Amino acid sequence: FCQRWQCIFILFVAVWFPSLPAQTTTSVRPSPTPTPQSPEHLKFRLAGHPRKHNEGRIEVFYKGEWGTICDDDFSLANAHVLCRQLGFVSATGWAHSAKYGKGTGKIWLDNVQCSGSERSISVCKSRGWGSSDCTHDEDAGVICKDERLPGFVDSNIIEVDERRVEEVRLRPVVAVASKRVPVTEGVVEVRYKDSWVQVCDNGWTPKNSRVVCGMMGFPHERKVNKNFYKLYAERQKNYFLVHSVACLGTEVHLAACPLEFNQANATETCPGGMPAAVSCVPGPDYAQNRALKKKLKALRTVRLKGGARPGEGRVEVLKGTEWGTVCDDRWNLQAASVVCRELGYGSAKLALTGARMGQGIGPIHMNDVQCTGQERSLWNCRFKNITAEDCKHTEDAAVRCNVPYMGFEKTVRITGGRSRFEGRVEVLRSGANGTQNWGLICGEGWGTKEAMVVCKQLGLGYANHGLQETWYWDGSNVTNMVMSGVKCTGDELSLSQCQQHKTVSCPKTGARFAAGVICSETASDLVLNAPLVQQTVYIEDRPLHMLYCAAEEDCLSSTAANANWPYGHRRLLRFSSEIHNIGRADFRPKAGRHSWVWHACHGHYHSMDIFTHYDLLSINGTKVAEGHKASFCLEDSDCHEGVSKRYECANFGEQGITVGCWDSYRHDIDCQWIDITDVKPGNYILQVVINPNYEVSESDFTNNAMKCNCKYDGHRIWLHNCHIGDAFSEEAERKFEKYPGQLNNQIS
Repeated sequence: FCQRWQCIFILFVAVWFPSLPAQTTTSVRPSPTPTPQSPEHLKFRLAGHPRKHNEGRIEVFYKGEWGTICDDDFSLANAHVLCRQLGFVSATGWAHSAKYGKGTGKIWLDNVQCSGSERSISVCKSRGWGSSDCTHDEDAGVICKDERLPGFVDSNIIEVDERRVEEVRLRPVVAVASKRVPVTEGVVEVRYKDSWVQVCDNGWTPKNSRVVCGMMGFPHERKVNKNFYKLYAERQKNYFLVHSVACLGTEVHLAACPLEFNQANATETCPGGMPAAVSCVPGPDYAQNRALKKKLKALRTVRLKGGARPGEGRVEVLKGTEWGTVCDDRWNLQAASVVCRELGYGSAKLALTGARMGQGIGPIHMNDVQCTGQERSLWNCRFKNITAEDCKHTEDAAVRCNVPYMGFEKTVRITGGRSRFEGRVEVLRSGANGTQNWGLICGEGWGTKEAMVVCKQLGLGYANHGLQETWYWDGSNVTNMVMSGVKCTGDELSLSQCQQHKTVSCPKTGARFAAGVICSETASDLVLNAPLVQQTVYIEDRPLHMLYCAAEEDCLSSTAANANWPYGHRRLLRFSSEIHNIGRADFRPKAGRHSWVWHACHGHYHSMDIFTHYDLLSINGTKVAEGHKASFCLEDSDCHEGVSKRYECANFGEQGITVGCWDSYRHDIDCQWIDITDVKPGNYILQVVINPNYEVSESDFTNNAMKCNCKYDGHRIWLHNCHIGDAFSEEAERKFEKYPGQLNNQIS
């Protein structure tokens, strides 16, 4: 009995006087313990120098004072938690020993130990707020992935509410609707701890619905049948966390709206109300009406270019008949959301600056764009016209939009690769008895465009290669071919939307001959300098005795074989060309240097069999003359300011074109021509196509073709209206010529 009362007394002392044991063990370093809950608001910021906007010394504002975090026991898991609190999706690294310089003031936290899944640094284990044995020489830093969480403003100082709404969903209440994608209607639910809870609909407005629909990837909201949901709510036990939502309709996330949390817990009722329900209108890309989709696309005056995923890219606008870019001065989420909704997506996740989706070409049409977020088109926003000194293409604006969740990634996977970005492609197919099984794709005819769709479907960016054989990978136990004859345009959202054989037919069986992919987060983008072609064109009558080398390289028309060598001449249409890489990755030949072919005639290695097609077409599209332009060598002839050359052909050097550089072929180089000896006077179309066989991945293939109007009178030649294939509106293209051009170099 006495022993029992002694235990109770000791427990009482330990609870009410927790400082007593600590006073007797001051020389012992305390072990990390859960940090007490922080006050309602903490502030976080990145500081130091030199650094980018998504990295730096981590600083915390607590009890009215900014301080740092010690690097003792610091880990990538800690960095993940802190980066999310700073508004980024995750961390890519962390830094110790005051890499970004020493901070000042308090060292608020030490020996922080997070698992990585915590919602706040305040719930991770540590020595406690203000308890540290460190100096500012040990200040920790973080490097965050440069992608913002939805709802966070793009500011360096982030205020954090511990009960912040981050995840939101629409939950269908009818079983049939729950199987349809995308989900366009349902009860609004927010993530709270490890469960989903409802939002009270008292005072709920269409503006709130607009914000929720925008988050779900839909441009507009529509009226919902409240009576149906009222009957549903009466039969359910609801858990309400949020009420009094008061959005303006221009916010990109529910967290950015004024809202109130229930004070006690998530089980409080919603007096006189019910769970908020929302119904959304899908954009044309996700609508069932295909005719409407095609019609709306033709009327668009805004487009996205250079993005790896649906709903992202460089913003381009149509002014008159010519497409141009938007300068990033004052570019923000409101303007980006107007673009996203105009294109049939939801609100914007990110408003990107600094040509983050690659640099455009041609004119820059807008600057200082200011939108309220309610406009139906970017052209309805306030903006300034561009003057020559205002902006450069290094300042091109871009967006990443919220898009509807389609679940496409569940029907395909890649296995057996050295990383998650490569492997053999396996697709999910339903059997006759309702079972679902993984199967292979026949590698016959598989190429870059098909691989592009797989990489996009899996959210892995662009396709570096589409592989027809994957013999060197140990894949899964899947061996059956379930798909063949796959042909994609590259714009499809999933492989199921591509053309394919109705019955599987594969000439080479076995897993070795299954299709594979290598994906990449970035890609090159080649474009031809169209004005230079127009400025440098001329005709040369070149003696045959000077063309032996060119004939050996197959750079003359077929009738040259019947000429009276070495007497006579060939008439050549000559011009200079500059091929610029405006993408986000270097352009490298597909074949490794071990397979490059030495050409003694020109004294260098060829890294690609065919790099460009030079063709002269009649107005109705018939090819009247051609130039077979092999890749003599790919190298950096010149670069923009601040960019260094990386590739040079001399001495069997590496070949390629660096981002921000261009490869020049002067008009006086062999094979830089079209043999027009047999062409009669008349009106023609000059067409140049880069990377015509899609051998190398690019972020945009639509700008690989250049076309010019061509007039030949038998003695002289003129080019006019030279432009990249996607530079003009569809209407202007139709007026340019009846025939829209061809990309395959074959006579139809």
